[in-house]
Order: sequence, then structure tokens, then C-alpha cells
Amino acid sequence: MLVPGACLGGWVWRNVTRQLRAMGHDVYPVTLTGLGERVHLAHPGIDLETHVADVVNLLAYNALEDVVLVGHSYAGIVIRAVADRVPQRLNAVVYLDTSPLPDGMAIADVQSPQQRELQRLAVAAQGDGWRWPVPDHDALATGTFGSISGLSEENLQLLTRLATPQPYATMTSPLHLEHGDVAAVRRVAIFCAAGGIDIAHLRKLIARGDPRAAPFADADWQLHDLPTGHWPMLSLPGPLADLLGEIARG
Repeated sequence: MLVPGACLGGWVWRNVTRQLRAMGHDVYPVTLTGLGERVHLAHPGIDLETHVADVVNLLAYNALEDVVLVGHSYAGIVIRAVADRVPQRLNAVVYLDTSPLPDGMAIADVQSPQQRELQRLAVAAQGDGWRWPVPDHDALATGTFGSISGLSEENLQLLTRLATPQPYATMTSPLHLEHGDVAAVRRVAIFCAAGGIDIAHLRKLIARGDPRAAPFADADWQLHDLPTGHWPMLSLPGPLADLLGEIARG
């Protein structure tokens, strides 16, 4: 099950989905409420819990078990909550260029001051005060919201054409873990190393006790990296699909 990051829908996984299905996997690319082809359902009340319910219900109503649940970027907080609510349905949670947040924290709490201020100003400029507009081509090119390394001009145009505004409450509502901070499901992280961090650097940070690396310090983590920027489903769909297939095989 593939959960996209902010402003994205299931469409962003198209090439990865095609290749995983060719390998024989059942694949569920998710579009969260108010985004992508479900943009007509957007309203001010959509928050993190809405998106957690989207994924929990998709698992339940399709009677899915032994699922590899992948969350990209913003969706890292979504899959962490899902793993807390229904661990019995999951084989693994995969954090794709994102990390698990502590209980009680929101996305906005861990953004850089620059990201948070840019987002706040953009929401205010919308006039309605509840939607974060899609960053335009120039804003994406700055790398403020993730490295664009590996993206073609066609990829960037696709992002700006199909991405939809993100209900802002999803970024400000805190994670709520019902069963405490317990790692009950296999945990995997994939780092997009071009313009970001690779495993070698991460391990050095862990060894030094750097708090930025603390979420990945436990020995049970399975760590991988890819030589691309923040949107590997567009820039490296083949290698990403191969890696997810490998993870699914355990």
C-alpha cells in the first residue's frame, strides 16, 4: 500500500504500481481525502485523523493482511499512526524520505523555520485560511520542500499540474499514539541521498548521539538509500519498485 506525501494523490505512484504489479504484487496506491481525484471532498475539517482513517479503513474493508505500508514525506506521520492502530494487518512500515515523529508532535513542529513560515504565509494568502497551495515550479526548484535531484522538466510539470492544495490542519494536528511508543511492526527507512542524507552519514550521526538521527538509532531498523531526490517515484520508479519488492520479500 503506497501513501503519497503532501499535495499528491495515488497518481504519483503510477509507474511504481505498474512495475510492482508486473512482479506479481497486489498494489494499492492511496489517495487521501481532499487530494488528487478526491479533491472535491476537501473541506476545513480534514486533519491528520481523517487521513489515518482513510488508510485504516482501506485495510479493513479490503480485508488486507501482511501489508507493506509505504509512506512518502508527509505520509510518514500517517503510517506511524496506522501501525499503532492496526499492527496486526501489517508486515512492515516503510518511511520513504521521511521519519517517524514522536507522539504528540505535528509536521509543523519539526519543519525548519523557513519551511514553516513559507507555508504559513502561503496558507494566509489563500484567503480561506485552511489550505496550503501547491508550491509552484520556482518554489520546488529551490529545494526548500525537498531535493528535486533526478526530476526531469516533465516530472516537475506533472507535479505542478496534478498536485492539489493540502488541507493545512493535516500539518498542524498532532500524532496520537493509542498504544504508546512501541515498535510492533517491522520498520524500514529509504533515504533519498541526492541532496539529502545517506546511510553512511546517518550512522555517523547515530554514533555521535546526534538527536536528528535518534529516530533511527534502534538496531531493528532496516535502512536503504537511493541516489535521487525527494520524489523517487517519479525520478527512479524502477529502482524504487525493485527495492520495495525486495522489502516485501522480507
